[in-house]
Amino acid sequence: MLRAFACCLVFVAAACPAKSGRADEDRLQTGDPVGVFYVTKAGGAIDDGVEPGQDLCYRCRYGSSPMVMVFLRETDGKVQQLVQRLDATVRRNERSRLKGLVTVLGKGFGGLRETASRVAHRGKVTNVPVVVAKEAETGPLNYKLPADAPVTIVVAKDSQVVRVYTSTTADIPVDSVIKEAESILE
Repeated sequence: MLRAFACCLVFVAAACPAKSGRADEDRLQTGDPVGVFYVTKAGGAIDDGVEPGQDLCYRCRYGSSPMVMVFLRETDGKVQQLVQRLDATVRRNERSRLKGLVTVLGKGFGGLRETASRVAHRGKVTNVPVVVAKEAETGPLNYKLPADAPVTIVVAKDSQVVRVYTSTTADIPVDSVIKEAESILE
């Protein structure tokens, strides 16, 4: 009986590998699916048929299109540069179906909508929606965004993560993000 119990333990250990405890394992990784999440539009994307204040899932609308999703907990530093460059890149690559989405995160839904609206207005954003996530404090739970990262950028294609960038607002790798976005186009 002890021998059978030991065999069961070996089987369970092999079937359920232990995590190393690294926080990175709990975050989106290359190849992970990008899931559904709901937002409220605050501004940007003037011709997408969605009015500011409307609730929807842009991720659902974008389907398997190549996309860049930006999650912001802060809006200073290089944020405006990133948003403007992403907006221009989406416009330039419309035929390749490139999509973008900027999501503002934090506390206080009303204040976040104002912040998101300012980001869209200051950047003169016309091609990329600027939104507030329904899960405003954490961001979409299935994205496992790091709570300590002021900026998280997810580049995806065919509904799967291609690359994840996390940074401070001062250190956003704008050129690398844009280059990555253009490299995934069909």
